[in-house]
Amino acid sequence: MQIIVLGAAAGGGFPQWNSACPVGARAWAGDPAAPWRNQCSLAVSDDGERWTLLNAAPEIRHQILATPELHPKKSPRHSPISSVVLTNGDIDHIAGLLTLRESQPFKLFATEAILNVLAANPIFSALNSQFVERSAFTLDLDLDTGTGLRVRPFAVPGKVALYLEGDDVDIGAETEDTIGLEIRGSDGAGFFFIPGCAAVTPALADRLRGSHLVLFDGTLWVDDEMKKGGTGVKTGGRMGHISVSGEDGSMAALGPLGIRRKIYLHINNTNPILLADSPERAEVEARGFEVAHDGMRIELLGGERVNKTGGST
Repeated sequence: MQIIVLGAAAGGGFPQWNSACPVGARAWAGDPAAPWRNQCSLAVSDDGERWTLLNAAPEIRHQILATPELHPKKSPRHSPISSVVLTNGDIDHIAGLLTLRESQPFKLFATEAILNVLAANPIFSALNSQFVERSAFTLDLDLDTGTGLRVRPFAVPGKVALYLEGDDVDIGAETEDTIGLEIRGSDGAGFFFIPGCAAVTPALADRLRGSHLVLFDGTLWVDDEMKKGGTGVKTGGRMGHISVSGEDGSMAALGPLGIRRKIYLHINNTNPILLADSPERAEVEARGFEVAHDGMRIELLGGERVNKTGGST
């Protein structure tokens, strides 16, 4: 199985268009230790020919241009993208669907709750139903994508997308609104993709224990990072994201689980782990975690071996 990180940043990308925070400012300045990152999405393939996108970021056209594996191969129209799987209804995960509207067949998979969100917004009717088949999957049951990949969706602690929030927001709810994915290839190799998560519960820890690869929510280093820096008014907890650091953070929760490779993605513009020379990056790496970058390539082989290609983090 081949995995390509199309985008490793959280909503808004890195740097965000209107942010000159200390971390983002280094990216604007072209600092090689702060390379730009698109919003979070993966491309996955079992055979190297048919590809499944995990979320559709607003920059999807740029991501396709930057990824030869996703270029059209036949005249007059063709795409190696066979399916798209959504993990929630966040703008940074669904807006790219509007770019995929040029009469190209592919399958769109999401929970019924998220498909209902798309159906309620007429702009997504631009995805012509004659070409784009929408299919709801059931949590904790395997989905056959028809490409050799099997996907098992499962609820993780989270919340509804920002634009769906009402007066009362249930933070940490485990519903169809925020899910993780277990992806397995035809040879049995597999990994977990969890770009948004409010907490590592005992049930989630048991699910991930002993796995060979987990790509996990790395949004904020500390919970009040955005409030302290003046870039936002919400904590990470209020946004439905567990912090990386601290006794209650994801490093502390995931570290003891015997996971062979642990990679952070969906990383916010303010998070210092984006800087290759930061003390926070050094701490992450010293504790056995990696930080994803755009264009990162991972190959999973049968027998549960994990090989990495495509440069260092």
